[in-house]
Amino acid sequence: MKEHLEELLTQSLLHLQREGVLPGDAEFKVQLERTRSPEHGEFASNLAMVLTKQAGMPPRQLAEAIIARVPRSRQVERMEIAGPGFINIFLQRCALTGVLKDVLRQGEKFGQLRRGGRNRITVEYVSANPTGPLHVGHGRGAAYGASLASIMSAAGYKVQREYYVNDNGRQMDILAVCVWLRYLELCGERVDFPENGYRGDYIYDIARIVRVDHGDKWRFTGLDVEEGLPPSINQGGDGEAHLDALIQRARELLGEEGYQVFFNTALDNILADIKDDLADFGVLFDKWFSERELEESGAVQHAIDRLRENGHLYEKDGATWFRASELGDEKDRVVIRDNGRTTYFASDIAYFLNKLERDFETAVYVFGADHHGYVARLQAAARGLGEDPGRLEILLVQFAVLFRFGEKVAMSTRSGNFITLRELRDEVSTDAARFFYVMRSHDQHLDFDLDLAKSRTNENPVFYIQYAHARICSVFRNLADMDERHNVEIGNVALDLLTEDHEMQLMRNISRFTETIESAARLRSPHLLAHYLHSLATDLHSYYNAHQFLVKDENLRNARLNLIFSTKIILAKGLSLLGVSAPEEM
Repeated sequence: MKEHLEELLTQSLLHLQREGVLPGDAEFKVQLERTRSPEHGEFASNLAMVLTKQAGMPPRQLAEAIIARVPRSRQVERMEIAGPGFINIFLQRCALTGVLKDVLRQGEKFGQLRRGGRNRITVEYVSANPTGPLHVGHGRGAAYGASLASIMSAAGYKVQREYYVNDNGRQMDILAVCVWLRYLELCGERVDFPENGYRGDYIYDIARIVRVDHGDKWRFTGLDVEEGLPPSINQGGDGEAHLDALIQRARELLGEEGYQVFFNTALDNILADIKDDLADFGVLFDKWFSERELEESGAVQHAIDRLRENGHLYEKDGATWFRASELGDEKDRVVIRDNGRTTYFASDIAYFLNKLERDFETAVYVFGADHHGYVARLQAAARGLGEDPGRLEILLVQFAVLFRFGEKVAMSTRSGNFITLRELRDEVSTDAARFFYVMRSHDQHLDFDLDLAKSRTNENPVFYIQYAHARICSVFRNLADMDERHNVEIGNVALDLLTEDHEMQLMRNISRFTETIESAARLRSPHLLAHYLHSLATDLHSYYNAHQFLVKDENLRNARLNLIFSTKIILAKGLSLLGVSAPEEM
């Protein structure tokens, strides 16, 4: 409907250009907003006020000229001028009842937009280092990214969901060493386990797998491991230097074969756990992209060569640097260390280039708020590669803080003292977690109230929405108990009987669904859909509490059943886009 109205106004403006009322080179983009009150129509536009200078006439006079030249439409009842020159648009009842008919005809496919010219987009989200189980901090990025990808797909974008597996580099080396040290403990050796290592119980679990598969094959004494190493944190030393020395010692003692046993066992088990955890959370990916494969395929070197060809690299202190500061970053960045190994940032550059070379028009990244520095960094990389930085879109998801009994729940990742995503789901349910994570804008901090998420009250927004769906289902169960059936055809013919205020409000809200999908996709804002569903549920509950649906009058009964069944379809569709179920009973 919104597109139809925008086209009507566009045709009017083109007519005014042909008449010379508007300059032939006048630029305009018709925009409509939903009104806050039906008294002001369904839509309003400030078009006349925007174009008043180009037209050389007062906005109200221009508004009159625009309205006078709008083509006739059976969807539009009238247009009125309000205030300084707003154009308020009133729709015919058939415009609202027509939407109900569309919903009933299309069913769950309603809201699936087919817009021409939509971008082919890759959306990368979560991409947590495979160094441990997913925690609640990862959960918000997962829920947001998955919901955004689903909404954008519904809006007509060609979306590929992608997870970047950081299976290379120092963090993975630290993980491998920590598993080895726990393995040695299981073999009966005493070792100084680093305070800044990965300390969760899952490290022991992986170490046990290695011991079952290999016995004592990779056993060394604590003295073999620790002799000559720089002091650990426990010994008053530099913890990171100690870890680096431990990594080197592990490589020396284990050799490449043994080191890869610990490295790959840790990676494979943690990655499998992440995949299972996300699948249980309803978060799936079209592609799992390996950083190691990026390196081994030559893609990293390819990106570095591109930067060098474009004149953006230089040598300093034995390392290769990217002139990022000349391209919008706060400082220059190392891409090849003095030991010859490429950096994480070099891989990031290569990954971005790889996305473009796979013919994605836009690369959307969903990062945690702690990655804010990556915005300017990757934009500089895009410029250095000779690519349009506009093809890069970074969305920063703010932190989620858990509260239980009104108290903040403390977390620490490396120490292992954190609440996993699986534990959160077990406590509040997947539905509640998915909804709570997206009910606020991604760029706002989220206080996640565990007690509220578990409650079965109207204050719990996901319960409130699901209950609206369940209430509608109960009406149709009661209909079946009466040995009656819902006749959609009779209901469609009788839609003009829906004249109550609650009915009109519900129809108006249903008509906003596709607009909400469009806006949520364009603005990268799944929370708009969450708010819409809560509003629709409110209208349904008010209607349910005020009226009877299973009335004797067959025409009115089926008309009302059509209305609430359409509501049911929208609620289920909207919840599914957010990764939330629509139960029939509660």
